[in-house]
Amino acid sequence: MTQRHAGKSGSRRWLFAFALSGLGAMTLALVASPAVSAARAAHHATHSHSSLYYISLGDSYSVGYQPSPTPGSTNGFTVPVAKKEKLTLENFGCGGATTSSILDYTGDCVTDPPSGEYGPPAATDPGPHTTGNSQVQDAEAFIGLHKGSIGLITVSISGNDVTACAQAADPISCVEGVTSEIQTNVTKLASDLATAAGSGVPIIGLTYPDVILGEWVCDSTTGKPPCLAGSPNQTLANESIEAFQNLINPTLLKAYTSVSSGAFVDVTTATGAYTPLTQLTKNKTYGEIPVAVNNICELTWYCQLANIHANTKGYNLIAGLIETEYAKFPHP
Repeated sequence: MTQRHAGKSGSRRWLFAFALSGLGAMTLALVASPAVSAARAAHHATHSHSSLYYISLGDSYSVGYQPSPTPGSTNGFTVPVAKKEKLTLENFGCGGATTSSILDYTGDCVTDPPSGEYGPPAATDPGPHTTGNSQVQDAEAFIGLHKGSIGLITVSISGNDVTACAQAADPISCVEGVTSEIQTNVTKLASDLATAAGSGVPIIGLTYPDVILGEWVCDSTTGKPPCLAGSPNQTLANESIEAFQNLINPTLLKAYTSVSSGAFVDVTTATGAYTPLTQLTKNKTYGEIPVAVNNICELTWYCQLANIHANTKGYNLIAGLIETEYAKFPHP
């Protein structure tokens, strides 16, 4: 996922990338394939945490991008996970990555971005890039040099695949039209990573908070963050929930769990996006608003800056979800 340059009209085109999900129950929705338990046991029976690497791949969520970082905020979710699990982090993520570019874009994320609008490189501990390699090829090369010493792989990808749907007349049909490509690409990505790392290495795929729920409170005419339609858009907020629940997340679930050690963490559910919009709470800025919308205001920059990225609180929440899932893999 990528943060377009502030003040540019392009900064709204990617907004629907997350229009598809919100903290209430703080439940973790994840599914692992049937063979995962045996694979996990085999991996952790022979390695200690201190000797293992943590590989991160994906878009700007994977690198922890924030529009107005505060001290320590660029750690995203990867640094807290690496610290908690005592893993050595190698982050191959690139802001703006799609499910296609993660497989086949061979330029450098920093010096040769695909469109000139892509976000930052890995926020901390960037993995080595070899000219001519795609993001996944760089990760596979690193894995090959450290065979048997990979403890965890996480992937945050797919948001940027649906950015063009932001201005579509029918956003749901637009998102539906790209789910086949997302499934094909992420299934290949998971398979490639599993082949490189070995069947016992956990590959945890992530979704996103549904930031478009913030469209509920935005209002260009009152000095609040600008809206896609110039005024609060409750219809779009509702459509974003439908797109995550019925299209994006089921697609990612199927792709990640197509490999024996693949698992899927539904950040959308965990951040309360599916809490009925009739359930209200008081917000000091916006008054009485749906709980799901309030969660987005607290966990991301959307309500303040119309920016799709998580804040430090949001990234820490995602880190906790990853840690909870990783703990299900047997440890020595």
